[in-house]
Amino acid sequence: MSSVHKTIECMKIEEAIQSKFADTNQKAIVNLLYTASWLSGRISEVLKKQGITHQQYNVLRILRGSKGQPVSLKYIRERMLDRMSDASRIVDKLHNKQYLERKQCPSDRRNVDITITNEGLNLLQKLDGTVEEINDLFSSFTEEEVIDFNNFLDKLRH
Repeated sequence: MSSVHKTIECMKIEEAIQSKFADTNQKAIVNLLYTASWLSGRISEVLKKQGITHQQYNVLRILRGSKGQPVSLKYIRERMLDRMSDASRIVDKLHNKQYLERKQCPSDRRNVDITITNEGLNLLQKLDGTVEEINDLFSSFTEEEVIDFNNFLDKLRH
């Protein structure tokens, strides 16, 4: 990583975006949005090396989590992190890359059963080690701090 990126990462939010805030709530919101964008960029860098996007990775993880059971497009949409994503388009791209299979549902011809292929599982296994780089972002936190952080985020959404 370049020294410019390291310098930016260590900056306080006021320095990073060169702005003042009306109050601490506004600062927290901007800081969270800025950090989410930064984190998404870091994850995208890691995944881009394997030729997939963050959304495609999310769909593959959903499929792996189904333990080989076919799922519907609706099931995938309900579990995606970015609910604004076009799940149909993402599934099409993953199908073209042979990371998943689509078959007409035998019990309801209007639905399509989607399952992950061995190629998709192999890619995820390969990425599991690589994505550890992202988990290492929390290495300067104690386990208790990470638990608190998760609790704060859950409370914010509640």
